Amino acid sequence: MISPNRYFFAATVGLVSVAFIYGQEKPARLAFDVMSIKPSGPPVPGAGGGIRALPGGQEYSARGVPVDLMISLMYKIPLRQVTGGPDWIHTDRWDVSAKADHPGYTLDDLHVMYQNMLADEFKVKFHKETKEGPVYALLIDKSGLKMKVNSTPEPFQIPINGGPDGFTGTRVPMQYLTWFLGQQLQQDGRPVINRTGLDGNYDFKLTFLPELPPNFNRDNPPPNLPPGFFDRPNLFDAVKQQLGLKLEPQKGPVEYYVIDSAEKPAAN
Repeated sequence: MISPNRYFFAATVGLVSVAFIYGQEKPARLAFDVMSIKPSGPPVPGAGGGIRALPGGQEYSARGVPVDLMISLMYKIPLRQVTGGPDWIHTDRWDVSAKADHPGYTLDDLHVMYQNMLADEFKVKFHKETKEGPVYALLIDKSGLKMKVNSTPEPFQIPINGGPDGFTGTRVPMQYLTWFLGQQLQQDGRPVINRTGLDGNYDFKLTFLPELPPNFNRDNPPPNLPPGFFDRPNLFDAVKQQLGLKLEPQKGPVEYYVIDSAEKPAAN
């Protein structure tokens, strides 16, 4: 005969087990609640384009952006390392307006939502291939770090903004900085890998002489270049002098996102 105390013990264990199982349920998949996806019309001079999160942690907007660039931005991988797939993902441009069910999501949350939107609406399927190859390791220079830690709340803005007059970084995570530096070294073709050990968000200013096109004529430059443009340090020296970091050529893992398939979504 089983005593009442043993029944009570078994029932208690059962309740604890059920509570544990429910407590281990996976969180809900992050996804936008409302979306509009349309092919972009012909380019309009001066209208601009681009892709960005809107303030408030609820919306993301893209104007005139191809799918391969969306993948590059959402996964923080250099565009040259997004390969394969149908030709249209590299050529066709799209307008996307997406809104989550409520405000207050983090920027990382919104990026996951956008990644899921690419899978759901564009049917993007890919696999990763990692090959050993030439990279730049981003390290702290012996002169010491010159970037300032920024622990303020998420502003939902593009972390690095600028142009010919220089760049300003606001609350920049290291993953974004390495992606940005890799984008500036398109002719070199080496990705930048974070080996600083830093994991915060940082503010900085960065002014450098960018890589110039092979056919650039220094004797007849565009009229809108700022004064002293050609006297600026190259990116490698600027990173040392202005950020307290250094780019060191090494061998390392180079990750490729190989697109297996994708489909054009129906305009909505």
